[in-house]
Amino acid sequence: MVLSIVSLVLTFGLLIVAGVLEATTPGGMNEESIEAIVVGLLLFAFIGTALIATGLGIAGLCQKQRKKIFAILGTIFSLVTVVSTVSLISFGMTID
Repeated sequence: MVLSIVSLVLTFGLLIVAGVLEATTPGGMNEESIEAIVVGLLLFAFIGTALIATGLGIAGLCQKQRKKIFAILGTIFSLVTVVSTVSLISFGMTID
């Protein structure tokens, strides 16, 4: 659950940073700049972290003789992170 919350906060913080960089750069951010490359790589890393958290949450759900509340919450948070980030990226790609 902790990994999913950290992934959620870092992903949306990075998206805010990317939005600020895009808004403050005249003419928009250059896609080949170092900042854009670092933001893209970090975004993939944070989505990967959310996918790992999803896997750990599902593994926690499959264990017997355990309370499952944190596994359920972690799975939900990480799935929300992945789905919302991918949908936001898809929406951003359609805007030109």
